[in-house]
Order: sequence, then C-alpha cells, then structure tokens
Amino acid sequence: MSDTRLSVLKTYKLYVGGKFPRSESGRVYEVTDSKGRWLANAPLASRKDARDAVVAARKAVGPWSGATAYNRGQVLYRVAEMLEGRRDQFTREVADAEGLSKSKAAAVVDATIDRWVWYAGWTDKIAQVVGGGNPVAGPFFNLSSPEPTGVVAVLAPQESSFLGLVSVLAPVIATGNTAVVVASEKSPLPALSLAEVLATSDVPGGVVNVLSGRTAEIATPLAAHQDVNAIDLAGADEALAKELEIAAADNLKRVLRPQPVDYAQTPGIDRMTAFLETKTVWHPTGSLGASGSSY
Repeated sequence: MSDTRLSVLKTYKLYVGGKFPRSESGRVYEVTDSKGRWLANAPLASRKDARDAVVAARKAVGPWSGATAYNRGQVLYRVAEMLEGRRDQFTREVADAEGLSKSKAAAVVDATIDRWVWYAGWTDKIAQVVGGGNPVAGPFFNLSSPEPTGVVAVLAPQESSFLGLVSVLAPVIATGNTAVVVASEKSPLPALSLAEVLATSDVPGGVVNVLSGRTAEIATPLAAHQDVNAIDLAGADEALAKELEIAAADNLKRVLRPQPVDYAQTPGIDRMTAFLETKTVWHPTGSLGASGSSY
C-alpha cells in the first residue's frame, strides 16, 4: 500500500436555518492566509442567501425569545463545551487567518471560549441589571423588563476573526435575539467552523445563521430588509457604515455603529443592552390601607 495519499480538503458551506447550503449562486472565493497561501474556497453568499437567512432567523425568534433565560444560558454553555473540544482545530484556523504563532492563536481561542462562557452566565442576570421596579407616586406597581429586539444582522469584525466574532454574536443571542452573521470577508473560516459547532449543539436552527462573502454585497440587502430589526456594523468601514445606516433608517432599525474595540478586554454589557427593548407594565395595587398596603 502506498505511503502517499491525497488530503481530503474541507468544503466550507453557509449555515442557514440549521442546514449547510452552498450559496444559491454557486459562487465561491479563495481564502488565503496572512502570507497569501491558499487555504480554502469559501461560499460567496448572494442577496438571496441573505434573504433566506432572515426568513430562518425570523422563524426562530418566537421559540428562542420564549425560552427561559436559564435555559438559554445552559444552551450557550453547551456551545462553550464543544468549542473546548475543538480547541486545536480553531487554534490552527485562527493562526492561519490572523498570521499568529500557534501559542498566540491558542491564547486567542482560550479567550474566545471564556468570552462565550461569560455571556452564557449573563442570560439570567441581565434583567436584574437593566430592569426592575420603578418608584412611582400612586397605588401602582410599575415594573420594567428587557425584551429582545428580534432579528439582528451582525457584521463580524474583519481583523478579529474568532474572538471579535464571538464578542459581537454571543451578546445578541444571549438576550433572546436571533442573528444573521456576515463573517469576516478576509478570514471567514473560523466563523464557518463555529457554525458546525452550533449545528451539533443545542442551539435551535435559525437562531444563528452564518454567511460568508463580500461584506458590502451581503450587508446592503440586510440593512434595507424590512424584517431585520437591528444591525451591528462592527465589520463595516466608515463609508459602508454610513451607507448602511441610511438604509437602516427606512424601518427604524436599531443601529450599533463601528467603534474602536479591544476585544481582549472584558466587554461589559453594552452590546447586550444595544439590542434590548424595555417593556414597562403598570398594575394597580388596590386601595392602600392605614398600614400603607392592602396586601
């Protein structure tokens, strides 16, 4: 038997509605490493792929936002467990994508898994931080609670292909939204591999949809889409961000503009609150007795 064999090259695909379709256009583009060496052919998603991803994300909003916060935390933690099991694979992909040594790439992957765990822990705590009882004058209970915005388009950071990706995706789904992610145009492979982890975890199909290709080409229909409720422009340059913000105004989308971010730092809760709405409920307490309460 010959000692030489042909390597089995990996075929990367989009992730839409819990399935792995090729782009409906049949197009692909070459992905290279930091030195220009070919790594893989990635799907070149089209406008039709973007629209299909929005349909899948909308279908998943009800069940995902209706799950208990504790359950969403368990589901996200399961993803972290699976990322830990594929640590070596992601280390290789991040090293190739970002031109890092193996040790530095491993540190990035560890930080990314820890970031996912961090957001998993916030699912049942964010309501206590940004919601609660409001002091009002009168015989009323007045309670404010956060609710997810809905379908969020996420333009992943261009340079931070894995840590940056998770830092913008995890807060969106941790709070009950669903996401259509446009992977880093230059380095999409970690995002497409993350999709494989999501598909075999407990995250329902459609909660996260991952598209690869030309950021501007995919983002333009997403920004104008009437069934997308919000958009994170982290991966857009200044000119594209302005164009997308104008398109997003047509249906009053929430827009998070790109800003300098050190993804290695503890992120805080801003990316979670960016895509939350506040629901306030008034409820009469009944007539107050001499003791100050009728209960």
